[in-house]
Amino acid sequence: MNRASYMQQNRRSQSGIGMIEVLITLLVISFGFLGIAALQARALSTNNSSAARTMATISTYSILDAMRADILNAKNGLYNGTVAADNCPAAGASLPSAQIYTWCEQLGQSLSATASTTGVINCTTTGDCTITIQFDDSRAGTDAGSSASQQVITMAEL
Repeated sequence: MNRASYMQQNRRSQSGIGMIEVLITLLVISFGFLGIAALQARALSTNNSSAARTMATISTYSILDAMRADILNAKNGLYNGTVAADNCPAAGASLPSAQIYTWCEQLGQSLSATASTTGVINCTTTGDCTITIQFDDSRAGTDAGSSASQQVITMAEL
C-alpha cells in the first residue's frame, strides 16, 4: 500500500471525530462556567453577611460612644433596655432617650427595620456595659444546621 492511499483511507476512518471532541470540550467548559457563576453568587452573599456584621459592630460602638459622653446617666441605667428597629421609642427631651431613638433608627437603616432587628443595652453602676444586637442574616443563605439569626455582643467599660 502506498503512502497516498494509506492517508486517504486514514482520513475516511477518522471523519467526524473532530466534531465530537469540540462538543465534549464545550460541555467541559460549560460546567466550568457554571461553577464560576455559583462561586461568584456565594461570594456576593457572604460579602453581604460580612457587611451586616460590620454595621452591627459599628452600631455597638456608636451607642457606647454616646453613653461615654453622658456617663452619669449611663451608669444610672437610663440607657438600659431593649429596642426593636421596627418600633423605635419616641425621642424624648432627655439626652438618653434622644440617643436611644437615634441608635434605634440607625439599626433600622443599616440592618433592616424589622422586629427581628433588636438592640439591648445593659450597663452596671460601675460602668461595665454589654451591648447586644440581633438581626436577620438570611440574605447570606443558611447552611444545614446554621441559623439566619445573628448576634453581635460587645462588652466594654465606660
